[in-house]
Amino acid sequence: MVDRTEPLRLYDPARYILEGKGKRFRPQLVLAASASFGGDRAVALKAAAAVEVFHIFTLVHDDIMDRSDTRRGRDTIHVKWDEPTAILTGDYLLGKSMDLLLSFPDDRLRHVLTYFSDTIRLLCEGQVRDMAFETRSDVTLEEYVQMIDEKTSALLQCSLVLGGLSGEARKVDIEKLSSIGHHLGQAFQIQDDFLDLMTDSEQWGKPIGGDLMSGKKTYLVLKAVEQEALRSESWFSDAMKRGGVPARLIPEARDRMHDLGVTETTRSAVIFHSGEAKRLIDELPEGIGRASLAALTHKMQQRLH
Repeated sequence: MVDRTEPLRLYDPARYILEGKGKRFRPQLVLAASASFGGDRAVALKAAAAVEVFHIFTLVHDDIMDRSDTRRGRDTIHVKWDEPTAILTGDYLLGKSMDLLLSFPDDRLRHVLTYFSDTIRLLCEGQVRDMAFETRSDVTLEEYVQMIDEKTSALLQCSLVLGGLSGEARKVDIEKLSSIGHHLGQAFQIQDDFLDLMTDSEQWGKPIGGDLMSGKKTYLVLKAVEQEALRSESWFSDAMKRGGVPARLIPEARDRMHDLGVTETTRSAVIFHSGEAKRLIDELPEGIGRASLAALTHKMQQRLH
């Protein structure tokens, strides 16, 4: 992937971050969508690499903004090297992702690059909204869902659309693939919010309730605030104003979530969006691509258990 060596301070960090472990969910979406519409395998592989390299770029810069020390069990680039090196490595990866997209035929390249550029804009808008939420106590569930569409769904939509554009997908097919990505993104982020507080798995790899302790606005918290308002209660809204819930009160927070019906509502939201994605996937041309997308959706939904 990285075929240059000098200067080492740029290309060593790039290799380091690209060699890290990951689910590679987005590349799988590209390849499955491509297979659904008879895509050019060589083009699809380059597109799959492009979305993964771009995703890793966002993680490098996110780690700087979040002051994260580790990523997937390893030091982040700004910790292992320094912050300027991490910024430049991210910039290089962004350029690399664009370069990989040049494999598309000339008659589709303008469409591909325009769509990719729009995706970058949406991700930046979503990140800004997410950062603004940190200092606001009046964030609504509707605003949060919009942020998910921009920060999470947009790249999943892009992955599917690029896969379709590597093949013979028509305008109506592209719209369908985009809708699938929207629902998958909603399910994916809401599920992550759920697991952060509700999982009992030792494989989660993070403190249970970490989002709640840090005062982060999540689907569960905002739904809890919404439900509390109907009862003239304010346990969660008060906790958010104080900057989060102390670790010792996480079990109580979970109990309150159950009592407010938030646990089941959140499960239902994941199941709904997963179901909508699956319904649309079933309308795609029959074959290995459609089967792969269905399997990926099912696997994601099963993480609730």
